[in-house]
Amino acid sequence: MKMLAVLAALCGAIAVGAGALGAHGASGDAAKWLTTGAHYQLIHVVAALVAVRMEARGPAWLFVAGGAIFAGTLYLMALGLPRWLGAITPIGGALLIAGWLWLAWSARGAA
Repeated sequence: MKMLAVLAALCGAIAVGAGALGAHGASGDAAKWLTTGAHYQLIHVVAALVAVRMEARGPAWLFVAGGAIFAGTLYLMALGLPRWLGAITPIGGALLIAGWLWLAWSARGAA
């Protein structure tokens, strides 16, 4: 669980940096991609840390991995890598949705 919390915190730092770059150092599509990626990644960092506290490791891993894939592909495109990376972005989104569904299922039994 400790490694998961460390990874989530590192993802949070990356998201803040990406958001700052989107707000102050990029324009056009790149700024939008950085802002969107940072927004989703930060939300899911918090979700991962909550899931860790709930001892729901599976959902937490999905939040960290999904956030990294979703946001990471947007960050890479914003930095000039090929736009075909956008085809990978929905995989991250699907992992995020799966994390929320798994967390709901886990919480159902905890109440």
